[in-house]
Amino acid sequence: MTLKKAVIKDIEEEARKYFKNASGCHDWSHVDRVRNLALHIGRKEKADLFVLEIAALLHDIGRKKEMKNKGKFCHAEIGFDLAEKILKRLNFNEKQISNICHCIITHRFRNSHVPNSIEAKVLYDADKLDSIGAIGVARTCLFAGNAGSNTVYTGNEKNIAKRKKDYSYTKEDSAYLEFEVKLKHIKNKILTKTGKKIALDRHNYMKNYFKRMWQEVRGEK
Repeated sequence: MTLKKAVIKDIEEEARKYFKNASGCHDWSHVDRVRNLALHIGRKEKADLFVLEIAALLHDIGRKKEMKNKGKFCHAEIGFDLAEKILKRLNFNEKQISNICHCIITHRFRNSHVPNSIEAKVLYDADKLDSIGAIGVARTCLFAGNAGSNTVYTGNEKNIAKRKKDYSYTKEDSAYLEFEVKLKHIKNKILTKTGKKIALDRHNYMKNYFKRMWQEVRGEK
């Protein structure tokens, strides 16, 4: 085993500790998908794959605390602090720590931090892409359930989306509301050329899914 592979293994073991009993929409399977997609995009975009893989493994280690507190804390900011401590303990150099932590704090759709490095842009794209398409529909249903929603849809989601001023979790949340508030806009926020191609395909799948859903609701299909 090479030194880099050994380090990645150590980071993975460390990161997994933060996902014990995590919700299905942000469990270890999400981290694994983001890692795989980030590496796929990163190879095409000529990113530093070592930095990128470490960042992908650590990007959501603050998520469980955010979910527990109903979205009152930003998991990317929590994750930044946690990751910095982990990386220093494992003797990463300052440049690597800076880039990895930058990737983590900028990966979130709903904060003001902007990804600047190619690694941060790739991680941002991979994380966003995992929230759309077929896997995105499944995850957003889990997300709504975890937020306390007791309905598949209300029929008023477009109106709710227009007046929703923040991103705190409420019982009004549904998979379709998440689509109206966030998911349908993601394809326009993807940063890399490779990510944009993937996003368009996943967006079209998701758009057709919800179109079909309303057709079934109305009894047309």
